[in-house]
Formats: sequence, structure tokens, C-alpha cells
Amino acid sequence: MDRGGKVFFLHNRVRTIDQTAQTIRELMPEAHIAVAHGQMSDGALERIMSEFSEGIYDVLVCTTIIEAGLDVPGANTLIVDRADMFGLSQLYQLRGRVGRGANRAYAYLMLPPKSPINNVAEKRLKTIVAANELGAGFRVAMRDLEIRGAGNLLGREQSGHIHAVGYDLYSQLLSDAVDHIRSQDEPENDGYTKNQLEVKVNLPLSAFIPPDYVSDISMRLSFYQRMTRIYRPEDIDHLREEVIDRFGPIPESFDNLLYIINIKSKCNDLGVASIDYNGSSITIQLREPIGGAQSALKKFIGDGVDVGYSQVRLPVSRNWMANLLGTFEKILDFKFKMPQP
Repeated sequence: MDRGGKVFFLHNRVRTIDQTAQTIRELMPEAHIAVAHGQMSDGALERIMSEFSEGIYDVLVCTTIIEAGLDVPGANTLIVDRADMFGLSQLYQLRGRVGRGANRAYAYLMLPPKSPINNVAEKRLKTIVAANELGAGFRVAMRDLEIRGAGNLLGREQSGHIHAVGYDLYSQLLSDAVDHIRSQDEPENDGYTKNQLEVKVNLPLSAFIPPDYVSDISMRLSFYQRMTRIYRPEDIDHLREEVIDRFGPIPESFDNLLYIINIKSKCNDLGVASIDYNGSSITIQLREPIGGAQSALKKFIGDGVDVGYSQVRLPVSRNWMANLLGTFEKILDFKFKMPQP
């Protein structure tokens, strides 16, 4: 009030909001105080909000009805009672209700003085306090997703739909949905389609970009998105060179991720439906049966590999990663050497 502004005091309990307003009147008798909440009639609520915006009231004791769509340039202070009871994205939206004019604004997140808050609430509050620069909304949204149970979107700890389908397919499904809404056809990228993203790959590899290698979350997300659009092995080589040039030697987990992307790019040409590791062997399941070429393919690949009607199984050895790539190359070579019907 000394700075010539107005105050939002957020108390999100309709049952006790009038009592809270009376307490503030006793503490600040010189302040003109109004109350606003969603159980008021439309006419009364509109009148209170208009009078607050016009400056008739100094303090608006309110619920979260101010969360979105409210623009009061003169409001320069927000006080949130029991901030530990609000979600992260909700706090971020509420904080945006002040500071919409030219004057500096302040947001105070109030906690109960004697009652401890839980770990989740502490994480939310630390995140909102740290997100104090322009453009912090993206990081707040990502952190909110992690805290609420989606796991680490860009790491190993995943759950829910992202865990079920994998990040690359999840991103592709999201992209396809957006393209469908826009009624735009996705080009086939010079004959390379996106079928490799539908391949199920189960390999004993920890594959992710470590935060201590690429610390900026936006940059990590950018790399993940680029990898969902890789269709050729040479694109992987270009990405690898760029990453090494910018960040230094690639750690094992990132290298494993590039290995899996490489495997998927080869699956596109071979028509592979899945790759499954079961501890003693790796099974390559083909979409089309091998048919009468089983014996010829087995002889072409060499000893140690079992060729079935529509699958190829190779034993797990110390060099299984190189052997798997080598088997792919041989199958691909065999495919192009076979006479076409």
C-alpha cells in the first residue's frame, strides 16, 4: 500500500474466508478490504472485482478464482495463505496475477509456523522460488510433471504412458496428433518412413542423456526431439560429432541411446517388429515370414545364429552389441541379394 499498489490475499477456504478478512481488518484498520470467492452471486462478484480494479479497495481476500484471466495492473503484492496446499503450476499462475504493470511486484508464500510440510510440497515451493527469471514456465511445467508422478521425462525414472511407449514414440504420437489437427500430411523423408518408431526394443542398456553432461533441460529435450526424427545411420554420426564438439566425450548412457536409435533406423529397412532380450539370447522378430529362405539365410549369417520362420535368434555374448549390428548388416545384405519376385 505504501508503494501505491493493491494486494491479493489468497485464502482458499470459503468457510473461513470472512473470518480471515476480519483478522486482516483488525491488523490493518486503515486498509479497505473486500472478499471474493466462487460461491458469491455473479453480480456481487463482478461488482467487487471491478471496484478492486478501480482502486476502491486496497486488499482483496479471495480464493483461487483469480488464478487465470484476471488483469489488475495496479496489483503489486500477492500473499498466499497455506502455500503448501497448492500445486506447482497453480502457484506459478497465481504469481502471475501481480506485476502486470510497470511497478515491481512481490509474492509471499506463507506456511504454517508450527506444522511441518510434506516432501512433495517442499519440492513445489523450492521450484517456484527458484523459477524467478523470464521464460521459467517451461522448467516449472517439466518439474511439475516429475513431481506429480510422470517420473523424470528425460531420464530413466519414467512411469505412466511415457514409460509404456517410450519417449521417442510418445513424442511421435504427440506430433502426429498435432499434425492431424492441422490437417497436414507428414512427408516420407525421401523414402524413409517413421515405422522404426513402432519397433519394440528391449535391450539391457541404460539409455538416456545425463543431466550432468547436458545440464540445460531445454537442450536435452531438443536432442531427444531430434533423435525422434532420425531415419538414416549417417544422421546419427552427424549428431554424435556435434555433441562431442559441444560437450566433450559422450558418456556411456548417451552412447547407448544413440546405439538404440541406430538399431531402430536399420529396423526400418529390414521390416523388424521387435527386438527382445531374455538373458541368454536376443530375438529379432520380423514382420514378414522368411519362408523357404531360412536355410540360405542361416548359412549366410553363419554359425551360432538360429533362423526360424519369422525370427532370427542370436546368443548373448560379451560382444553382443557388435554382433547384433553385424547380424542386421548380414540380413540386410542377404535381403538385397535375394532375387525379387
